[in-house]
Amino acid sequence: MSIDVVDIQLLFEILGTGFFAISGALRATRHARPEWFGVTFIGFITAIGGGSLRDMLLGSYPLAWVADPRFLYAILLGIVAARVFYPLLMKLPRTLFLFDTLGIALFTVLGTEKAIGLGIEPAVAAMMGMFSAVMGGVIRDVLTHREPVIFGREIYATACILGAVVYVLLEQLGSSRAVNFCLAGAVIVMIRVAAVRYKLALPTFPSST
Repeated sequence: MSIDVVDIQLLFEILGTGFFAISGALRATRHARPEWFGVTFIGFITAIGGGSLRDMLLGSYPLAWVADPRFLYAILLGIVAARVFYPLLMKLPRTLFLFDTLGIALFTVLGTEKAIGLGIEPAVAAMMGMFSAVMGGVIRDVLTHREPVIFGREIYATACILGAVVYVLLEQLGSSRAVNFCLAGAVIVMIRVAAVRYKLALPTFPSST
């Protein structure tokens, strides 16, 4: 693997970790009396939950954030940024959506790439990419007593799967990994933005309620 590819992978993973930490911290502040430890814990779990689950399923040890302390620094920086710029962030429309979307885009392509690098079949690698992206948010939603977004009609995990499939197809066609990262991530962001902008949703499954 060339140095530039290693650099872009590391940069994307650190950025994704920071974005998810901000997302988790902002979600935690919606409680009546948020305090620093609780906000930090939710930000931490949001940032490392999906990647840790992916690594455990793939048998990849030590976990990324255990092996490289820069991920912890990114989480702490994200939480501090969420506090320092909180008044500004809360004035911006869809702030949580922005950081969550950037996080799932980066973690999807990183999870897919890591699975492929470990020799996992392409279809399973795409699933691992989706797991990397959404499971941190699922854990965050459960801990903050909110319905996980994957249970709603909003296009979320589906965008991750489609982005992961794009990555796998480009990789099979021999495209450079840097290009794969950028294009697959852009697909996820565009699908999420279009889904929210035009209120796109998947068909509902029969419900007993």
